[in-house]
Amino acid sequence: MKNSPFKSTNTMIFASLGIVINIVFGTVVQTLQIPLLFLDTIGTIFVAAVLGPFAGALTGGLTNIIQGMITNPKNIPFAIVNVAIGLIVGFIAKKYKFDYKVAVITGIILSVIAPLIGTPIAVLVFGGVTGGGTDLIFAWLLASGHKIFTAAFIPRITGNIIDKIASSLLVAFLIKKLPYDLISKKSARNA
Repeated sequence: MKNSPFKSTNTMIFASLGIVINIVFGTVVQTLQIPLLFLDTIGTIFVAAVLGPFAGALTGGLTNIIQGMITNPKNIPFAIVNVAIGLIVGFIAKKYKFDYKVAVITGIILSVIAPLIGTPIAVLVFGGVTGGGTDLIFAWLLASGHKIFTAAFIPRITGNIIDKIASSLLVAFLIKKLPYDLISKKSARNA
């Protein structure tokens, strides 16, 4: 485990909980088809902010693979988005304290990067329709004459602005409440 981003059993359990959080929140939102909200990256953001970019990337990628196998195979191609989120948050959290200000800035960055990666996947693999809450807006934009990429991108960026900022702020709040003895600062900084 010398090259592993997981330095102890506690960190592996922590990352596993991140995957569970992603799957539970993502499945609830997907089942309820709540528009402009996803909540499927809170665990990735949390793990990346505490354990670092590579642990966050693994948590994010495994989330989509596991969720794709359990609930909806359409989630698997979007693992790339969740990996990117883990890397971005992890590198930001390594450089800056993940407080509320950094969380808002990180959320804004993620709200642009995630749809830039996810929209081509949605369009190329699924024709823009992914079975989520943004499909209604996508269909309306497409019917009103927008090109397929624009019609798929606009609801994704709109939803991601709300989702990623809220998710990042929630993680900043949780980190502030996180007991220091759960995961040492050394393992969090070396991940």
